[in-house]
Amino acid sequence: MESRGSDTEEEEQQTPLLHRGHKGNVQKAPACCSTRYLLALLSSYGFFVVYSLRVNLSVAMVDMLNATHQPHTNHSASVCAPHASPARPGRNHSASVYDWDVETQGWILGSFFYGYIFTQIPGGYLASRFGPKWLLGFGILGTVVFTLLTPLAADLGAGYLIAVRVLEGIGEGVTFPAMYSMWAAWAPPLERSRLLSISYIGAQLGTVVSLPLSGEICFYLDWTYVFYVFGAVGLLWFVLWALLAFDSPNSHPWISERERLYIVGSLKNELSPSGGHVPWRAIVTSRPLLAIVVAHFSYNWTFYTLLTLLPTYMSDVLGFSIQQNGMLSALPYLGCAVCAMLSGQLADYLREKCSYPTVTVRKTFTIIGMIGPGIFLVAAGYTGCNYTLAIAFLTISSSLGGVSASGFNINHLDIAPSYSGILLGITNSFATIPGMVGPLIARSLTANNTIEEWQMVFFIAGAINVFGATFYTLFGQGRVQPWALQAPHSKSVLNQS
Repeated sequence: MESRGSDTEEEEQQTPLLHRGHKGNVQKAPACCSTRYLLALLSSYGFFVVYSLRVNLSVAMVDMLNATHQPHTNHSASVCAPHASPARPGRNHSASVYDWDVETQGWILGSFFYGYIFTQIPGGYLASRFGPKWLLGFGILGTVVFTLLTPLAADLGAGYLIAVRVLEGIGEGVTFPAMYSMWAAWAPPLERSRLLSISYIGAQLGTVVSLPLSGEICFYLDWTYVFYVFGAVGLLWFVLWALLAFDSPNSHPWISERERLYIVGSLKNELSPSGGHVPWRAIVTSRPLLAIVVAHFSYNWTFYTLLTLLPTYMSDVLGFSIQQNGMLSALPYLGCAVCAMLSGQLADYLREKCSYPTVTVRKTFTIIGMIGPGIFLVAAGYTGCNYTLAIAFLTISSSLGGVSASGFNINHLDIAPSYSGILLGITNSFATIPGMVGPLIARSLTANNTIEEWQMVFFIAGAINVFGATFYTLFGQGRVQPWALQAPHSKSVLNQS
């Protein structure tokens, strides 16, 4: 297959054809009451479950520990004056508590990622070979089942709990690659940003709801109900997913013929005819994929720094008690969800109505969604003890990160929709590493919890974000790569990466 010119030239030629009815292209099907938007809502619910089950342990852990063996948090020892929180009456709980030291707690909280990174690439491959619906469904169902078994595993010992968390990570590891494979068959090119942003908002809302709600459940019931409640929510999702989700428009029994023809017709020139063949060499040598890998790794460095260390910073430096200010800790993720949704609508509007090339939109949203968070994260380190300004900057930082949901985050579907699950598995494997090592490095730099030490942590995260955005801007692309369209017998496939 010959090279067909630059991203911009090709997209300017192709984009207007989708809705003009030329050469067999079909008329756009309405979004209201459509099966593709029902799938977006179902996947959003699924990611809500995934992130709820991922973060609820960090809140429940507070009540799982024997108070006499916990390090006492002395807010008077924080760098800034302690921020007063309303007193709450004591509650009598019957749930067990455990004498886990700090090292054991660290292993329990971090064990999820060791399972999570293990199934990223296999998840993408299995979804492309056998279909994404049941792989994603059973992946989340497995996580739900092990969540329900968490109280039992904790009673049996820390080793059993660690094993359960690893198994939860294995189950969740297939979810994003499988969902990308699903969207490869369901998302019309000019609706990808808004459909995937609806999916992604579930992940952010899972964090927003799980953090404060887990604290309330622990307070009014006990910590075991954190896992039972969210486990029940996950079981309900699986029932809905099993009944209402299907691998492709052609296999959906209730889809309208107009919508089916619209989706299939819009994707007919983007999907590979090669069946089960995977061009592994072309994939691993693809420069556009490397650009996504670098951007994904860099973005997650800042994301996991905030996710894991924001409570520590607010407690030890700003003097906030996160357990008593659950909504405050969830505020950055609420802002991220709102920005992700709005950016998805704007990105597709720019591509569909204004005919902006996909590559331009992806790079612009990546720059805003990575450099913006880096700037405000660094600025937060220089607010001193101004509580309001610090929280505002941290919230703006996380919120702007949501813009990248319509940048590099869905670029896998632009460059190789047929193999997007595999590509997401590759990039997410690298992007999981910051969650494993980033917080360890950050904590080693903040041994004394001084403002200057935290400024260095934020500066490093911001610099990594700027580097990732720059690399992606230089090497990212927005069109389907030739190797993603080639049949396996083609000799030129290896030379088009």
